[in-house]
Amino acid sequence: MVSNDTYRTIDEISTWTYKEKSSKFLGIALPVSGEDDVNEQLKIIKKDYYDANHRCFAYRLGFGKENFRYSDDGEPSGTAGKTIYGQLISFDLTNILIVVIRYFGGTKLGVSGLINAYKTTARELLGGSKIIIKTINDLYDLEFPFEFEHCNENFKRRQY
Repeated sequence: MVSNDTYRTIDEISTWTYKEKSSKFLGIALPVSGEDDVNEQLKIIKKDYYDANHRCFAYRLGFGKENFRYSDDGEPSGTAGKTIYGQLISFDLTNILIVVIRYFGGTKLGVSGLINAYKTTARELLGGSKIIIKTINDLYDLEFPFEFEHCNENFKRRQY
């Protein structure tokens, strides 16, 4: 159960492979901590899978899940990145990057075929990932004038 001070993410890198009409889809899910981390991982994947036809991705960051982005990387608009992102929403995950690498097999899948292939890859990838619940551990440094130090003795005696 996720509460206001927890969030769902993955614990480690996971992969999943899916084949559709001779095209191969390799899904990679990675835990990430911020946009710099996302950009670094995307550079590594682009270099490692330089021969792939497409490297579509989606990520979601932040405890409020407010920071996200997705890319179709040359696939028809709305068939890949948005579909992958939809699975992040379905699984209620954040601080995660999913990249689906496609090697074209020679047979066009059409819009509905692409949507199905990217959705299936992302769904099965996340279904096989170790999902964990983490606690938000923000630390704050409070500064106030010395005269407020002894402002309320009753407050100091309470145990929290």
